[in-house]
Amino acid sequence: MNTTRRAPLLAPSFLAADLANLQAETELLANSAADWLHFDVMDGRFVPNISFGLPVLQAVARYAKQPIDVHLMIEEPQHYLSAFRDAGASGITVHYEACPHLHRVVQQIKQLGCRAGVALNPHTPVALLEDIAADLDVVLIMSVNPGFGGQAFIPNTLKKVAMLKELLLDSGSEALIEVDGGVNMDNAGPLVEAGADVLVAGNFVFSAPEGPVATLARLREHLAGLEIGTEVSTRRQ
Repeated sequence: MNTTRRAPLLAPSFLAADLANLQAETELLANSAADWLHFDVMDGRFVPNISFGLPVLQAVARYAKQPIDVHLMIEEPQHYLSAFRDAGASGITVHYEACPHLHRVVQQIKQLGCRAGVALNPHTPVALLEDIAADLDVVLIMSVNPGFGGQAFIPNTLKKVAMLKELLLDSGSEALIEVDGGVNMDNAGPLVEAGADVLVAGNFVFSAPEGPVATLARLREHLAGLEIGTEVSTRRQ
């Protein structure tokens, strides 16, 4: 086992937060084990749901202490990249399935000074990223079908993360592997063992009886107990 592996980053998803009290939720997470704050944007077209957008991100960013990781589940994301950067995004992830000119969109994100990520739906093979892997900062693997929180984790994700890790190593890419959907105490360890660097968790964090801060601390302790890595990541920006 590689005991020098970078410790995984934890990214609570605001999709599951108390939307009537986002300032309080953001301030609560400021001194938690959260490394990023995950912000899901849905347009009702690319996915069958509508979540929140630029005004809400601006409001959250005023109180956020961690980098905000924006996941655009929208059609034609290239038209909104600069607006999301200006609203407070540190990283912007677009979907492979929504971008016929993906390389151009990735370069746009990088030119804005943001971390550039590409998300893959559960049915999309990781091999499709082979020609662009070296340009990416993040690859987000959807472990549920995008559009709704609270879905069950798709077990094949573990195999998919391992395949992606191999692809990134072969291409010389330093991209982080992020996993979003159904992440909990049962699958977090196996995901990191498979190669995941960033774990997005929504309902597991915000619906826990002990609250998000204690739940994130428990998850951090659980992962440390598995000896999956002792090196603290410096890639928080």
